[in-house]
Amino acid sequence: MRLFVSEGAPGTLPVLAAAGRAQGRAELLISTIGPEERVVPFLTRPKVPVLQLDSGDYLFSTSAICRYFFLLSGWEQDDLTNQWLEWEATELQPALSAALYYLVVQGKKGEDVLGPVRRALTHIDHSLSRRSCPFLAGETESLADIVLWGALYPLLQDPAYLPEELGALHSWFQTLSSQEPCQRAAETVLKQQGILALRPYLQKQPQPSFLEGKAAVSNEPEEEELVTLSEEEIAMAVTAWEKGLGSLPPLRPKQNPVLPVAGERNVLITSALPYVNNVPHLGNIIGCVLSADVFARYSRLRQWNTLYVCGTDEYGTATETKAMEEGLTPQEICDKYHVIHADIYHWFNISFDIFGRTTTPQQTEITQDIFQRLWNRGFVLQDTVEQLRCEHCARFLADRFVEGVCPFCGYEEARGDQCDKCGKLINAIELKKPQCKVCRSCPVVKSSRHLFLDLPKLEDQLEEWLGKTLPGSDWTPNARFIIRSWLRDGLKPRCITRDLKWGTPVPLEGYEDKVFYVWFDATFGYLSITANYTDQWERWWKNPEQVNLYQFMAKDNVPFHGLVFPCSALGAEDNYTLVSHLIATEYLNYEDGKFSKSRGIGVFGDMAQDTGIPADIWRFYLLYIRPEGQDSAFSWTDMLLKNNSELLNNLGNFINRAGMFVSKFFGGYVPEMVLTSDDQRLLAHVTLELQHYHQLLEKVRIRDALRSILTISRHGNQYIQVNEPWKRIKGSEADRQRAGTVTGLAVNIAALLSIMLQPYMPTVSLTIATQLQLPPPACSILPTDFLCTLPTGHQIGTVSPLFQKLENDQIESLRQRFGGGQMEESLTSKAKVSPKPAAVVTVTTAGSQQIQELMDEVTKQGNIVRELKAQKADKNQVAAEVAKLLDLKKQLTLAEGKPLETPKGKKKK
Repeated sequence: MRLFVSEGAPGTLPVLAAAGRAQGRAELLISTIGPEERVVPFLTRPKVPVLQLDSGDYLFSTSAICRYFFLLSGWEQDDLTNQWLEWEATELQPALSAALYYLVVQGKKGEDVLGPVRRALTHIDHSLSRRSCPFLAGETESLADIVLWGALYPLLQDPAYLPEELGALHSWFQTLSSQEPCQRAAETVLKQQGILALRPYLQKQPQPSFLEGKAAVSNEPEEEELVTLSEEEIAMAVTAWEKGLGSLPPLRPKQNPVLPVAGERNVLITSALPYVNNVPHLGNIIGCVLSADVFARYSRLRQWNTLYVCGTDEYGTATETKAMEEGLTPQEICDKYHVIHADIYHWFNISFDIFGRTTTPQQTEITQDIFQRLWNRGFVLQDTVEQLRCEHCARFLADRFVEGVCPFCGYEEARGDQCDKCGKLINAIELKKPQCKVCRSCPVVKSSRHLFLDLPKLEDQLEEWLGKTLPGSDWTPNARFIIRSWLRDGLKPRCITRDLKWGTPVPLEGYEDKVFYVWFDATFGYLSITANYTDQWERWWKNPEQVNLYQFMAKDNVPFHGLVFPCSALGAEDNYTLVSHLIATEYLNYEDGKFSKSRGIGVFGDMAQDTGIPADIWRFYLLYIRPEGQDSAFSWTDMLLKNNSELLNNLGNFINRAGMFVSKFFGGYVPEMVLTSDDQRLLAHVTLELQHYHQLLEKVRIRDALRSILTISRHGNQYIQVNEPWKRIKGSEADRQRAGTVTGLAVNIAALLSIMLQPYMPTVSLTIATQLQLPPPACSILPTDFLCTLPTGHQIGTVSPLFQKLENDQIESLRQRFGGGQMEESLTSKAKVSPKPAAVVTVTTAGSQQIQELMDEVTKQGNIVRELKAQKADKNQVAAEVAKLLDLKKQLTLAEGKPLETPKGKKKK
């Protein structure tokens, strides 16, 4: 076979991806031709891509070529895939051709480009959402997925053209884009030039016929949705509405402790254990505890048997360092900062069943038991590592505890990981004239035996477990990609011990002076914290047949939860419950940069409550911008806009008006409701949006489900505006009856929004429930249908506004307060006073708190560098992290008032 392609031809993308999937099934020669070369003899115009079969026949349709490659792979055709291919050819391609022409040839941007394809993108998103499947035709990737992905990739690889509200489309696109055949195809066609790689080809193509008369999808989707409602859907919605609260299941009796129940859905939820020394910033909060809290609250509303576990991670070198700096014992440091963390999460209304800690006897017992089982089964190796040891302090020195003369440039204050002057990475034993930073004595090089987890020996078990777990699970695309990349590179033994005192003791002869490396035993903290909650903890953690484990974290924690802990548990062979659904976020940045407590940049957990902005507003905005498919950024301006538009003008306005109409026009009692056909259609539409909300949250699409709440609220506002009950109440008897129906239906929508809001804004939800005097079942169970929870004659309470407007002056003041940079700018300006390259610049010593915070940042970044070095990571990645570390150390030097020496440049030979 011979495949003819042309540089920059969009149709080449899906063809190469499909060919990559069929690699090895047949011999394929790929030839690149010019865009004006005619390969198929019976066509009058040039056409690419073209597949010439061994028989001499030609395939010159992109979907036909892809279909051929899929058939080679053993794929079986199905009707749904054929429907998608027909839609791609007749609906998507004309719109996409127009969008690409606007963008690439005419240089247009924004809505000019997105407008023609918005309807098509929304259609794909809705289809994925309603089917609750990861792919277009089911649970596995099909021909339709590759054809549509290849068509859309040139446009959607720019995040600006992938609307954030289309979460299902986003997840689908990221999943396919992370697959190796698709990655190779994209690299081949776009050649790191992005969309510009298509320009030479598209400029030589005829101008596409633009879609006259086809407007972009409206920002208000209800019109389209209402048109597509079937009579059956409307009838079912009306039936459910009329059943009211009587159709709700009985309330689950509260357990203490919460334990799994046979035959029920048992949901175990963890959020990554925050390190005790670091005060969490907004990114930490949304990445772990807040996301997990939303899902835990939702699970309880569904009457699932739910346990939510978290706590502080307290062992390790950084704790010892912090204790030394503050003149406290490690235990005192942990006690101090555990309270800080607990207070922050309490203010954010995080609904842990237990917020524990890892410095407990249960942690020691469980960790040592897992280790012993691994050791007995031959999954632990021993090896010798050379380290610096201070005889005076009687301890091996971590990198941050030693400094000396750089072996490369001779700088006299080089540290044990790298030199601040020349930037070279250093092994501590290479330093000349090394000194212990604690006592200033000269350490000696000594060998130290350490233990390693034999990950290569466990790799087959891990692969088998992943093969059973991943299909049909809700692992996020980034988590799948990270684990697969580790496996692709091959697992290596990892050291699990450290020469420290503060940690879990190693229960092995000859290792009495060592503790377990914190990354090895920290994930066992979930088990030990549960063991502190109940002595029946094994019913949760050794019960994979009955327990669904959801684990929430930022993407940097994925290897430990998706690889190291499962390997340890599988090797221990003790029937441990392993993660069913690994939910990883990307990173949340702050405005145009990163959070940095040492530089006063960004809002940290202990600062949010001092802003005067309620916790629920913080929760709402963080969840609205949750970094699900890509990094996102906190923005004060955007927070103001979302508060004032979505909360105040949309959600708050509707709920307040609905309640006020009941109070003002009907004496505080819900009026009689006589539903018209339009009202019934609204019932059906609200029901569909509620069911969409359920589908999204069941798949842990937290950000997208929040938009369903706002969509229902918008429908409610429009319903009130169109029907004008404040006018009808003054009219005829029929008008007054209509005003009553509209008011009664609106206040019931408000009641539904109250319970839908509970996972996101629990305090606001409770306030609405109190104002409307919701019956107890309506506050505790979230139905799958829109029910009449406030029947005629129900008396509501006092209604008052839910939200306050955020003012520009208020937000600007907060932006300046948390913008930082003042210290950095002043230090930088002073450092620039002298133009002499070798000049020594002196600055005023910063406050002790600022110095302490900078030292913490340096320690944290040093850990990152050391971990990358231990993993033998890519040199460019290591260099980038080293550059960050050098910058932090420079700031620390200036803050301490020490001279800042400018490195001399190399002499030219």
